Amino acid sequence: MGALDPILGELSISHAFWGVIVSSTFTFLMKLYAARRRFLRLKERNLPMPPWSPLFGHLLYVASIMSNLPRDCHPHYMAGEIRRAMPELGPLFYLDLWPFGPQMLIVSSPDAAYQITQKHSLPKYHALRRFLYPLTHGFDLLTMEGNYWKEWRAIFSPGFNGSHLMTLVPGLVEDTEAFCDILHERARKGVLAPLHEATTNLAMDVIGRVALDTQLNTQRGQNPLAKALRNQIPWLNFGNDMDLLARFNPFRPLICWRNKRTMDQYLARELDTRYRTKSMTLVNGAERGRSITDLAIDTYLNRSTGTQRLDETFMKFAINQIILFMFAGHDTTSSTICYALYLLSTHPLALAELRKEHDTVLGTNTSETATLLRQSPYLLNQLPYTLAVIKETLRLFPAASSTRSGEPGTHVLAGGQRFPTEGFMVWSLHQALHRDPTLWNMPDAFRPERWLPDRADEFNRPLRDAWRPFEFGPRNCLGQELAVLEIKVVLVMLVRTFNVIVAYEEWDRLQGHHDGKPHNMTVAGERAYQVGMQHPSEGFPCRIQVLTS
Repeated sequence: MGALDPILGELSISHAFWGVIVSSTFTFLMKLYAARRRFLRLKERNLPMPPWSPLFGHLLYVASIMSNLPRDCHPHYMAGEIRRAMPELGPLFYLDLWPFGPQMLIVSSPDAAYQITQKHSLPKYHALRRFLYPLTHGFDLLTMEGNYWKEWRAIFSPGFNGSHLMTLVPGLVEDTEAFCDILHERARKGVLAPLHEATTNLAMDVIGRVALDTQLNTQRGQNPLAKALRNQIPWLNFGNDMDLLARFNPFRPLICWRNKRTMDQYLARELDTRYRTKSMTLVNGAERGRSITDLAIDTYLNRSTGTQRLDETFMKFAINQIILFMFAGHDTTSSTICYALYLLSTHPLALAELRKEHDTVLGTNTSETATLLRQSPYLLNQLPYTLAVIKETLRLFPAASSTRSGEPGTHVLAGGQRFPTEGFMVWSLHQALHRDPTLWNMPDAFRPERWLPDRADEFNRPLRDAWRPFEFGPRNCLGQELAVLEIKVVLVMLVRTFNVIVAYEEWDRLQGHHDGKPHNMTVAGERAYQVGMQHPSEGFPCRIQVLTS
């Protein structure tokens, strides 16, 4: 028998191997059958969807759509292009991307979006929890549900109150002054470079100041919190990455653990320091703190007294909310600043109108703008055209969309049909909604005046629910007023001092991007299409020019 042991061992391993293969194949085929059967039922009910294959679902059709788009464009363009190619589908339709993506119900009508976010707020899509786990370990306002979400939303809401945010304008101005100094340096050197990196550093400094009342100084140096956060972001994924080396990198858990520990330890020290400072100021009758964290601790102090340390529950939740604020607050705002400057640069009449408004409200001496904003921050509320520019920028380049998990028995009603949501990712697609020609006059045109009350009728006065970059309903974006305020400050301090010169053609030539297929470098004729987490393509390459008096 001894001589047969190696042979028997090899047979045992071989049988085990083939057993795993057979079992996995069987499991896959059963899931494939269930997935395709779900869509077969939808087809039997004549619910709208693109051409569908019982074997491949919509994978082949989507591949044909994506072949006409840049490889790195954001996925929301896919659904928008499907609507353009097949307008007969209407604003709601199903997409079957299994096993490479979720099975989806695409929503791009105001009424349907209202149904899933306001009339009955569906829970956030479950994969978001996996995506954010390396940052927040599930303790964040974006993915929490029920009473936990209500409690922590209430604790942090005071920090985002509009009147309170106005007290933060001097700090926003200081950070924007540092940004302007960097632009002056770039203009002096005459460099061609992407702007998104600089706006990201600016937004990081702003959210650090607002959330923690601390100066991260990422525009001029390195901060361990900011560095760990930005190192963690590339590792975020929904679990279906096509890059298998990145997805199953054996060092991934260690890297994520190290970055998370750095962020947690940094914020724990900050929270403990601010708590002790707040306890002392309350005893001494000092005025209320101004950062988001200060106001959250105020709420905590009203509930608990007699301790000089924050308890573990508060620390855990607060640390992860702050990380979420920093992630969402710096990432989306930085892209919107780039897009606002891009659109103004390519629309000189709008830029001239914006500068005229700033001259009228703030005076023509731009050297006094920073001082004036510090002394009278409410002047920012007297800039209707500036707000119109921001709203139009967010219409054309929304910084996010809304994904929800369908529920048993929950349907969306549209066009006399009932669209089941159970088992589907329900995707409220802001990009398609914001450019729907049935809702907007000149949907692809940058026309800020459509938002002015005395001009809105010229552009088919938009429905309130049709513009939703921050979403509506109880789960709307908590930081939306801060984002608009920050962008206002940046525009006020920049547009009369600098010209931002779009340089995509020069950049593409230097990078060797011209491959004889110019259509693959644009989306709907737009070179600055959105990529990744809705950032501008190539980081928005441009040159900076200082205006002369």
